[in-house]
Amino acid sequence: MWQVRCLADELTDVKPRTCLVTGAGRGVGACIARRLSGAGHRVGLTARTASELEETAEGLPGPSLVVEADLTDPGAADSVVDRVEEVWGPVEILVANAGVARSAPLARTDDELWNLHIELNLSAAFRCIRRTLPGMVAGGWGRIVATGSTASRSGAKYVCAYTASKHGLLGLVRAVAAETSGSGVTINAVCPGFVDTRVVDEAVANVAALTAVEPTAAREQFATMQGHGRLIDPDEVARAIFFLVNEESINGQSLVIDGGALLA
Repeated sequence: MWQVRCLADELTDVKPRTCLVTGAGRGVGACIARRLSGAGHRVGLTARTASELEETAEGLPGPSLVVEADLTDPGAADSVVDRVEEVWGPVEILVANAGVARSAPLARTDDELWNLHIELNLSAAFRCIRRTLPGMVAGGWGRIVATGSTASRSGAKYVCAYTASKHGLLGLVRAVAAETSGSGVTINAVCPGFVDTRVVDEAVANVAALTAVEPTAAREQFATMQGHGRLIDPDEVARAIFFLVNEESINGQSLVIDGGALLA
């Protein structure tokens, strides 16, 4: 008879791992930190705002380490990982979640806005992966999950910098997966639609400021762009990340989380 086991059954004797979550102060980052900690892992938390990181850390049931950093600084990824290694040893699970999303028509997308998206959404993830990957390969086990977007898989108006950075992130994931196939390390991306976080709050405020649309109506517009007609809950994305962390046969893939809107 076939035996059916759920993920919770598989995790009852899970080996504690050393994790690093970027953008861990709120939203998806805080949610996945809680899930990893609840599974018995040690979780390093990094973001730019110490108070938010401390709040996340206080809500974790297991060991945590707060490392405040601005990952747009080219040396920050090395410094953050150095600190985690100093306390716990090599990072075995990396969730590259830090990101930014701002909109503007192409003609009004200046170099500053472009560079912000490329540096935080793409280059910061690249540096974190570059710094942690050798230790994972040497140890014969590792999991990397990057937070992409439906914009990693399709284009949209007024978000050229964001879309380019998220397309680049997915390309990075696929290239690293090809390079490390068979090493015991997997790398994947989750690609959510509009998630109910501060990013959407800022987008709603931007729409309301630039148009005649009321904030409530603007939020509803974002919700109806999802296949199920509502914003994505941050923990729905965290659950998908957690799933990929606990799978060894999925590598180089992008998991779309948008209620069926993209159908890619």
